[in-house]
Amino acid sequence: MRQAGPVTSSPDPADTARDAGPQPLPQKALDTTAERPWPLRLLSAKMAEYIGRMAPVWVEGQIVEANRRSGMSFFTLRDTDADMSLRMTAYSQVLDRLSAPLTTGSHVVVHARPTFYAKRGELTLQANAIRPVGLGELLARLDQLRRVLAAEGLFDVERKRRLPFLPSCIGLICGREAKAMDDVLVNARERFPEVRFEVRQVAVQGVKAVAEVSRALAELDADPSVEVIVITRGGGSVEDLLPFSNEALVRAVSNATTPVVSAIGHETDAPLLDLVADYRASTPTDAAKRIVPDVVAERHGLAVARQRLTAAVTRRVAGEQERLDALRSRPVLADPEVLIRTHEERLGHDVRTMRHHLDARLARGSGEVARLAAQVRALSPAQTLERGYAVLRTPGGAVVRDEAEVEPGASLEAVVAHGRLTLVRTPANPA
Repeated sequence: MRQAGPVTSSPDPADTARDAGPQPLPQKALDTTAERPWPLRLLSAKMAEYIGRMAPVWVEGQIVEANRRSGMSFFTLRDTDADMSLRMTAYSQVLDRLSAPLTTGSHVVVHARPTFYAKRGELTLQANAIRPVGLGELLARLDQLRRVLAAEGLFDVERKRRLPFLPSCIGLICGREAKAMDDVLVNARERFPEVRFEVRQVAVQGVKAVAEVSRALAELDADPSVEVIVITRGGGSVEDLLPFSNEALVRAVSNATTPVVSAIGHETDAPLLDLVADYRASTPTDAAKRIVPDVVAERHGLAVARQRLTAAVTRRVAGEQERLDALRSRPVLADPEVLIRTHEERLGHDVRTMRHHLDARLARGSGEVARLAAQVRALSPAQTLERGYAVLRTPGGAVVRDEAEVEPGASLEAVVAHGRLTLVRTPANPA
């Protein structure tokens, strides 16, 4: 047997690295490994260094929160189309240059430099200029968005769906404890008390409006019992109604499978939601009148229709009865056999006429046949024989027409009217 030698193992790289002493840290993130990682402080320092080299940038957003203390102002700037926000700071002199103080919900354009606080791992924007977005600029942006969406066909009439005549369940998206909700519910139930609602009370103004309305829309659209969805709120300024011109919400309504009714603001208000909805109601009350029929008016219309139908059927039956009576009063219907008798008489007359013509034709034919028979009999050889003549024939059956044809002493047959005779020719006497 072979004797096993001593067992050896390869050294652990980590033990080798520790024995060799501290190693320099990688300079690039791609060079880091599990054995040579960056400490968190180095990563934060490099992120701060990288972000610090960025140039100032103009950023648009909406003010969500605003706090001012110790000569500094702290804001939360939120994206108007996505659920995303970022902290922003500004010195007091930056705000002092504004014509009006910033409030929650204000749309602004900020010139700021991104700053990364390594200790807290927080990215903020250091603003050096803030410009509120004016009404004219907002309207111009909405008009541009309207043209873009219209070019995509989101507002085409062919895309709009027909509202149900009498929905079994109506989805209602409205503000919390809002008067618009009462307008829809009260007016709809006055018109049709049995109507059922699925109500979703959400924020209809401010930074949370788009997200909450979109979420409520998706929830009601997924409910198979909901046959129509009403999105409503009271009137307001252009800034108040901006969530209902948000591109994300407009596209959500366009993609919904359930018909959507827009009842935003008053007659003069025109958010983009009105253009993409299947029906645009001028007011919440108008929406209630459009989504359910007036049961009193419908019953009255049904009663009037039944009366008209009854009158029409009665007139039709009376007219048909008059025509039937007129037909029954005709002689042919009073005595149906008169028509048969007329044809019977005509048929009898025709039969007699045919028989008369047939008898006359037969009589003429019989006379003609008798005349021809007499002629035949007069010309017949038998008739000649009846007058006493005879026909001589040789034994071979040949008719004798000349005496030279018969030799003396030859036998002949004489055919008479009533029989046959055998004759012998005698020689002629010499003169």
